[in-house]
Amino acid sequence: MRETSEELKELQALLDASLSGSTSHLRSIINTERTLTAEQLAQTLTGMCTLALSTVTAKGEPRISGVDGHFLHGKWHFGTARGAAKARHLAARPAVSAAHMRGEDLGVFTHGTVEILNPQDGDPAADWPDLLAYFKDFYGDDSFDWDNDVIYYRLHPHWMTVYAPDIAKLTAASQS
Repeated sequence: MRETSEELKELQALLDASLSGSTSHLRSIINTERTLTAEQLAQTLTGMCTLALSTVTAKGEPRISGVDGHFLHGKWHFGTARGAAKARHLAARPAVSAAHMRGEDLGVFTHGTVEILNPQDGDPAADWPDLLAYFKDFYGDDSFDWDNDVIYYRLHPHWMTVYAPDIAKLTAASQS
């Protein structure tokens, strides 16, 4: 878990606000007995978590694809090839939705906007060196031409909710 106490506090506030502002239908499925706290979520989302990422084309058509998601400091981080269609979509329209699901045991649903962490013709995010070190350690230093081949994003959520119907089962699976 890489989250600070302040990051966990912000994440918990987001989770609480998102669930309380949701429809009664969603709250009948996801409630305090079937969700995770920010701390439980950060402990569960370790390593690489496959995300279904939804972007929008110039014609307003939805597109979904998979990305390697890394939950770091209470936010999703992911990358793609600089020439990928999703990179073009995100450059023009940075609003996204993302879902991480583990069968029927866990669903993490997020809506927000993305920030480019390593723009090709601009200054990187202040924490990019630390994130780059994490990604190089995870994928291998020589996996990519990190300056030219891949573009990384941070998803700044404005809505996030978590479905976890059996917290004990999920926690046991995360620890094994």
